[in-house]
Formats: sequence, C-alpha cells, structure tokens
Amino acid sequence: MANLKLKGVNKLFPSGTLALCNVSLELSDKEFVAVVGAEKSGKSTLLRVIAGLEEATAGEIYIGDKEVSSVSPKERDVAMIFRNDTLYPTINVFENMAFGLKLRKAPHAVVEQRVKVAAEMLGLTDVLSRKPKQLTAEQRQRVALGRAIVREPKLYLFDDPIAGLDSKLKARMRNIIINLQARMEGTFIYATKNVNEALTMATRVIVLREGVVQQIDTPANLYDYPANAYVAFYIGSPTINFINGATVEKRDEGVCVVYKDVCIPVPEKILARFAASEEYIGTGKKVIFGIRPEDVKCAATGVLSGVVSSKAKEDDKVYADCKIAEGVSLLACCDESLSKGDGVKLDCDLEHMYLFDAETRLTILERDDGYKKTDYADADAQAMAYDEEEKLKSDLKPVAPPTKKKR
Repeated sequence: MANLKLKGVNKLFPSGTLALCNVSLELSDKEFVAVVGAEKSGKSTLLRVIAGLEEATAGEIYIGDKEVSSVSPKERDVAMIFRNDTLYPTINVFENMAFGLKLRKAPHAVVEQRVKVAAEMLGLTDVLSRKPKQLTAEQRQRVALGRAIVREPKLYLFDDPIAGLDSKLKARMRNIIINLQARMEGTFIYATKNVNEALTMATRVIVLREGVVQQIDTPANLYDYPANAYVAFYIGSPTINFINGATVEKRDEGVCVVYKDVCIPVPEKILARFAASEEYIGTGKKVIFGIRPEDVKCAATGVLSGVVSSKAKEDDKVYADCKIAEGVSLLACCDESLSKGDGVKLDCDLEHMYLFDAETRLTILERDDGYKKTDYADADAQAMAYDEEEKLKSDLKPVAPPTKKKR
C-alpha cells in the first residue's frame, strides 16, 4: 500500500469548468478517508485525477514517494470502483475477477490464489462459475470489489459505489467495505454524497465545495469545530439551524446574539472561545448564529418561545419547525403530541452554539480542549474567506476572448 499527497492540484476542463481548485491534501498508508460534497463539488474528478483517468491542469500528485502527475493510469497501480461498476457479461465471476491480473500476465497460480482468497473474503466462493446476469445487485458489486482486490493495488478509490442499492443492501455493503479495509490494511479513498455514510466509515473526511477543499478532519472535529458555515451546514443531519445577519451585543443579562426581537444568551464557555471579541461584541458587525436541531428541544421551559409551523420524522426522531420571529425558524426535537399552531418553549444547549462571520463565513470561535488534534498538517490548514475563495476560482478560469462585432 502507499501514502498519497496532492500539492496545489487544479483541474480545468476545456469547457472552462473549474472542477478542482488548488487542492492540497495528505493521506497516510492504510488510512480510510472519505470525500463528501454536493453535486459538482469535484468528488469524482478528484478520484479520476488521482487515478490518472483525468490529467491535472496544474499541481503535483505523489503516490508513495513517486511523483505520478505524468504517469499513465496503469503505472500508478490504483484500483477505482465505480457506482454500478460494469462487469463483462459474457464471462463468469472468476474470469471477471481475474481479468486485470491476466492482462498483466500474472502467473496462473497467482491468479488462482488471489481470486480464491478474494472470493472467500467477499462471500463469492459459491458463485464463481456464474455469469453476471445470474447475480443479485449486491453480488455484482461484490464482484467489482473482488476485481480490485485481486490486483492488490497501492490505492483503492471508491466513487459512490453503493449509491444505487436499497438501504438494507447499502448497510451490508458498508460493513463489507469497512471490514475489507481492516483486513487488507489498504489505503482507501471513498467519495460519497451521503454524509452519514462518510462519517461512520472513515477516520477522516474531506469536505469539498465547488472544487475547493473546505476542511479535512475527523468526523467528530468536523461536527463540533467546523471551519466555516458551509462545513457546519453540510456535516450533520438534519442540517444545522442558521440565523444570518445577527449581531453580538451586551445586555443587562450579559452578552447575547440578537436578531430582531430574538435575544439568545451567550454562555461563558462560548465567550471564552471568541477569537476577537472586541471586533464583534457591541460593534454591530454581522454574524451567523448556528445551533443543531438535536441541541434544541421543545420543553416546558426554555430561553426561546415559538409556534410550531410543521412537523416531520427523520431516523425515528420527530422534529418541529418552530417560528421564533418573523422570517426566523428553528428545527427542534419534539414528541408526537405537538401539532401545527401549538405554542412551545425551546430549551437550547447554547454551549453547543456556532458563530461565523457573516461576510467571510469563517468561524469566529477558537478551538478548546474538546478538539482532538490529529498529527496531520491538514488539521491546521486555514479555510479561505468566502470572497477570497470566489476570487481564486475566478482567477483560475480562462477569460473568454471578446467577440468580434459584426459589421
């Protein structure tokens, strides 16, 4: 297996689409890292650039200690597993799994041994003689995994491989992939839109937005210490509650986040984390207040009052959308008895509030002792301010030549 390093990698397609922008990251040998982001965030492009299926426009890629930016995909020794990976329909499972090894002219005994071991690991021993059309969807995906395993590559790249399966099959395939990585001690990079999938499978997660790395850290650190509002929004389900355009003011009762008639007290624990209190408290500078729905509960008493606008169930939990001011609502945990129009009190765990600069969208809270620092340099990488990120992307895109006026 091998470690991986990217330095300032860009990918600009001929159409002018900037898919990756100044991507730098580092993975250690035998690590399991997930890549998450919305549509067109660059997840698949990142994997394809690492594999050599797409050529980086700029930057350096190292697999092990070798710079591979100009090396062919075959010589990079990387296996890529796609969603609904296509098997060869005219040959059986054994031949499908052995195909890559035979292309590389591996000795017959090596082919036999590796396919046998992979089939045992993946529960495919009894179907080696079957054709793909005789397999279930889960078995076909296992065969695709087996085809990668037998090659024993340096890196395994998974491009949302289980997205097309139903929830039960997804759960089983997740367990298979996790156990596979542990048994093989491989270096796995797993791209997915499913945030919960990433958080439960990987030791670290890369958050991408429009080709730009927003943050790389452990699931717990991303959840509790997001670098910016986008990471806070993307990590967690249901998504975080935001109040945009609030201010931080001193009141008789202490320091509060204020928006219209809403006044939210700021606990000492949060005040102690202010990176530049004099810049925000009492200055009128706008902030984004955030609190996760799981930290807000409909109760008999609470710091806020609201009216239930709607109610929904997610993952066996019931949430109420509660209007607390004109144009401002918070999603809160509740019980089944609440109905639309009911007045409620909101008990908020304010020690878990988030605060971001409304302009830069960066966090204004420093890390405290709850942050579990890793040994990776990525943990200390500074996220760019929103306007800086947009300018960088704009600068990297080609400028279209002026159109000639018709005479």
